[in-house]
Amino acid sequence: MSGIVWLASYPKSGNTWFRVFLANLLADADTPASINDLDTPIASARELFDETVGFDASDLSLDEIDRLRPEIYCHLAGGLKEPYFMKIHDAWTLLEDGRPLIPAAATAGAIYFTRNPLDVAVSFAHHSGWDYDTAIASMADDNFTFCGTPTCLHNQFRQRLLSWSAHVLSWVDRPPFPVCVLRYEDLKASPRETFTRAVRFAGLHHSAVQIEKALAFSRFETLRRQEDAEGFREKSAATIRFFRAGQAGSWRSELNASHVKRIVSDHGEVMQRFGYLDENGEVVC
Repeated sequence: MSGIVWLASYPKSGNTWFRVFLANLLADADTPASINDLDTPIASARELFDETVGFDASDLSLDEIDRLRPEIYCHLAGGLKEPYFMKIHDAWTLLEDGRPLIPAAATAGAIYFTRNPLDVAVSFAHHSGWDYDTAIASMADDNFTFCGTPTCLHNQFRQRLLSWSAHVLSWVDRPPFPVCVLRYEDLKASPRETFTRAVRFAGLHHSAVQIEKALAFSRFETLRRQEDAEGFREKSAATIRFFRAGQAGSWRSELNASHVKRIVSDHGEVMQRFGYLDENGEVVC
């Protein structure tokens, strides 16, 4: 299996935790891998673009950058002999000319992480320095983007996230390549089985013992200790820490009834599809 394996998710859905696990699995060392040395770049990074095309993306418009991004990924994938893992928060979308932003020709497959949007709202608000109402409104916005201000030179390219529901469906239903869907809640409740499923999907052949060791080195307590000791370069400036709670169901002590009602109203259909609501519309987890 060669080509890019996209580690795709709406923000705050378990992507970084999986990347830490992957770093530990591939290193197979006797000590935990550093959280600041994950070696899974984000698809919206300026450095990758600039190094490949040979000039600065700052000379281009946001639309011009988008038109070139599929070519960058195809160029990168052309020399691969094994899976290459890349983080991505963009929704799976088509460009104005009809081409997909994420081309099948560059892709071996995608691992998509989904999480109860009630918990996403809590984590996203803390990560962004927002109140819960702002986070919930952003998650319902079909035009929501990261780094989309054309007059500001962001450290990453524009990323069209869409709403939470549209983001999930864009990756689960639309791509013309294999997609392995993992729920954050299953990563927490059944880590051995769920992480192993992702490892096998990606074409990796590590043993059960190696997977168990990588999981042990990726425990949330270990990640918090590392962040306390050396910081985490991917942490937003708007929050005190990146590895804050790492729990499933923390929304129950954080959100009020109005928040829950709004999120269920915005995303109930997709929540029910992925087991976050039962057939009666009641929250399951």
